[in-house]
Amino acid sequence: MKIHRGRSVDKIVEEQIQQWQASRGAAKKEEPLKSSVITVSRQPGSRGNEIAVKLARAFEYELFDREIIQQMARDSNMSAKVLETLDEKGLNMLEDVIATIVEQRHLWPDQYMKHLMKIIGTIGRHGKAVIVGRGATFIIPREENIRLRFIASLENRIQKVAEDLNVSSEEARRQIYDVEAQRRSFTRRYFYTNVDEPTHYDMIINTDDISDDQAVSMIQALVENGFKRGPARG
Repeated sequence: MKIHRGRSVDKIVEEQIQQWQASRGAAKKEEPLKSSVITVSRQPGSRGNEIAVKLARAFEYELFDREIIQQMARDSNMSAKVLETLDEKGLNMLEDVIATIVEQRHLWPDQYMKHLMKIIGTIGRHGKAVIVGRGATFIIPREENIRLRFIASLENRIQKVAEDLNVSSEEARRQIYDVEAQRRSFTRRYFYTNVDEPTHYDMIINTDDISDDQAVSMIQALVENGFKRGPARG
């Protein structure tokens, strides 16, 4: 999924659905490679969003951010279209994955969460995706999912948010605390777990002293050295 660049979210989603449908119509019998999904969890202000964009470009993957996924999950007609991009085998495997998540975590998903798991699960089935937020770390099976977490010092995160939003440091701090509380609440409510727990992730990167490009290079090295039998670039 390409960067928005002025296009409506609906238009972007429709284009992605058409792309998946075209791929399904082609004579393509191969299963997606393992670890062809990268999920990104990030502290606000840690540059996780920017690095996710560069990761998608480097791996030639589609990028699915929070706004795109929310639109897919909240629009029932759009959710139905997304699911229709899977064949019967893919749908059955998706249902099995979701049932396993619900059973293992003892979840009681509401309607929104059911849609969300199906949407993220469908993206996982198609593969070659970078998914940002929305609990994707806990939905895509870990053997098919390179799970990343980006962190940074509060001082640097405040500076980043203040610059991005053109607000005071005090307002940036408030916004960071609000977003962190929302994300922790979301993870506790829907997955009964703590988003800050380090064992949820395969790699945690502190962005205080490295550039976005250096972070991407670290992740590429992990994949190219065979981690989870990930796909080679190109």
